[in-house]
Formats: sequence, C-alpha cells, structure tokens
Amino acid sequence: MLLKFQKYLAENLPFLREKKLLLALSGGIDSMVLAHLLKQSGYTVWLAHCNFQLRGKESDEDEEFIRNFASENNFKLFVTTFDTNSFAKDNKLSIQVAARQLRYIWFHQLLQENNLDYVLTAHHLDDNLETFLINFSRGTGLEGLTGIPVQNDKIVRPLLTFSREEIQDFAAENKIQWREDSSNSSDKYLRNKLRHDVVPILKSLNPAFLDSFQDTLSHLQQVKSLAEDASVLIYKQVVSEKENQKHFNIAELKRLPNYQAYLFEWLRPFGFKAWQDIYELVDAQSGKVIVSENYRLLKDREYLILEPISEKDSAIYEISEDEIKFPIHLKISAADQIQKQSDTATIYVDKETLKFPLHIRKWREGDYFCPAGIDGKKKVSKYFKDEKMSLSEKESTWLLISDDKVVWIIGKRSDRRFYVNNTTQEILKIETLK
Repeated sequence: MLLKFQKYLAENLPFLREKKLLLALSGGIDSMVLAHLLKQSGYTVWLAHCNFQLRGKESDEDEEFIRNFASENNFKLFVTTFDTNSFAKDNKLSIQVAARQLRYIWFHQLLQENNLDYVLTAHHLDDNLETFLINFSRGTGLEGLTGIPVQNDKIVRPLLTFSREEIQDFAAENKIQWREDSSNSSDKYLRNKLRHDVVPILKSLNPAFLDSFQDTLSHLQQVKSLAEDASVLIYKQVVSEKENQKHFNIAELKRLPNYQAYLFEWLRPFGFKAWQDIYELVDAQSGKVIVSENYRLLKDREYLILEPISEKDSAIYEISEDEIKFPIHLKISAADQIQKQSDTATIYVDKETLKFPLHIRKWREGDYFCPAGIDGKKKVSKYFKDEKMSLSEKESTWLLISDDKVVWIIGKRSDRRFYVNNTTQEILKIETLK
C-alpha cells in the first residue's frame, strides 16, 4: 500500500510535497495508518486531536494515546477539548453535526495561526460509499451522488481511493496500534447500520463492488461537470443581473425542456429548500414570495427576482427586561387574569410554556404555528395566503419566538400551545404599543 499511496500522491496531489500539513488524528485505524504513510513518505506533518468528551474515560484515553504517539515519533501535536453536548444543544444540532462543525472551525484556526497549508483527513473509499448510500436513501440530486471530494479548499483526503480492507491489511503488516471507538459498533447511527448490514451484502453480491462503485462515481462526476457547464451557458440566456438582484426571465426559462433542474442548480447556493414551491412559483400569481434564511425569491410578472433579505429583515432581536422598543414596541407584564379585549394587539400566555429569552424576527420558510380551531399545525406562509396578505404586509409582519416556536404572529394570531388554561399558575400579558 505504501508504494501505491506514494504513486497516488505524486500523480494526483503533487502540491502537498512541499507544504506544511495538519493531520486530523482521532486515534482510530484510518488516521493512524495515514500518519504512518505520511511519515514513511517524508511529508512535513503536524497532528491535531479533538477530545469531544462524548465517551467519558474512553475519550480521555484516546487523547493520552495520541499524546504518547506524538511524543514517541517527534510529531508536533495540537489538542483541544470540546463540550460537544452543550454546543449541540445550544445550536440545536445533532451530535455528529456539532462535532463536525467544532473540529473544522478549529482546524482552520490552526492553519491560520500556525501558517500551515492543508488539513488532511483519513476518509477512505468505504466512507465514500456509505456517504453515497446515506444521501441516496434520504433523496438527493446529482450533487449528493458524486461522493466526497478529494479536495475541498484547504481540506484534502489522500486515502479516498483506498478501501477499508487495504487500510486494515497495512495496519496488520506494520503492527500499527490504534484505538477502537466503541460507538462504531452501535447501530444507533444510519452510517453504522449501512456499514454493518447493507455494505457487506453488496460486497457479497459483487466481489469487485468497490471497483464498480469507483467507476460509477467517476461517470457521475463527469455528468456533473457537463451539467455545470450547461448551467453556466444557459444562465447567460435566462438571467440578467441588476445591482444586488438576479432577474430570471420566465418566458426564456419555460422554453427549456428541464427548467426545474436549472433552477435547482442556480438557486441551491442561496439556501433554498422548498423546491416544489419554487417550481410552482413560475406559474404563480405576481407578488408571491419564497424565502431562505438570507434570500427571497419574488414572482414579479414576467420575472423571478432573487435578492438578499435586508439586514433588518433577517435580524433576530432579543427581548430583555420584559420590553423591546425596536424594531417594534412590545411589552410583557404579569397579569392576575385574562381581560377581554376587542383587538389583536394583546395576548395572554402561560408563563410556564415559554423559554426565555424571547425573540422577535421576520417569518422564514418552514415556520409553522398551531392556531385554535384547527387540528395540528399550519405553515405561517399558508396563513398569510389564506388571509390574502399582500407582499408588503407579509414583509412588515413580525413573529414572537420562544425556543424556535412561534408564540404569536404579532398583531394577528397566537399559538394555542401557549394558551392559559385551568392549570396555569402565572399569566403573562404581551402587548404591542404605539
């Protein structure tokens, strides 16, 4: 494997030879094999280890193992510890996504602070297959079927063409020690289920399955390249750019036999997810709008207009000391009882149902609430449509938010999940003021 590895790097990643490299070292077999391969091939390498504190004593023992390895082999080592569970909870992420974000943020900091050039990770061919199957099982476009890239900016994956079996054989032949992550044996995660149950069946059906898979990836990547080239050429025929806006000519768009595919390719980088709504926007009435976190797509007669949401519209404002005066005046106070009112400027809620601090922001695609009088939930966008609100009315409407839940479409409709009931101990009055 060593000669094959050296040949692969010389032919495909020659720029790594004179660079300062940071190797992400978990202590598992893959990264330990990569460390040995790089050392035996004469590359200049620093090591980086993350202790995510997810497996108690086992995580600390991994760190100690890495420290000993670095000392014995004269590697410079960077180690950090993350409170991954807290970060995941605070940012409403899965543990896997939280750990990925934490480590890559830290890796890029290390590159900058130590004048290093690239981060190397030990992803291999079986990892690529598992990622393909995960994306395939969840539904994906061509982007999700072309595999993990060998290089993504400063991240390089030099083992991506090597199988797990090759790595295991090299570790055995060279008596390489590593740490086994106990979570890898659990079927709690989809990746592990595929690794333990699905991939072995595929390999048993075709002994050369990984080779066939690599060929398929190569073909898909070529098709993706062709699609990207076509997308660039067609873009110039359909889209005109004016200041910070992109105008999509609907008549030109509809002349294309597969205009939905082009819209997907052009709009995907702007964070849109409601693709069926976007496709229907082409034939929708003028004034309808779809938003992502930072952009809006507006139907305006003969055009779809893409533009960034203004800083004010995308901002989130925290309510402190029970009152906020900008961008709207909202006041929260204790109440002994619910008073009857004839307007929609005031609501009463059960304090126990709220999570503080509260926030206000504009609506986003996917927001929903649970209004009285209907079973289940209703999209805020559907409420706007049913109320026949104009675009300007939608854009001037604010939401009161508790822990990402809509408490109140301010001045219009509240959510029954926060209603006062016969078990309520503390009542809060929330009102808009002039």
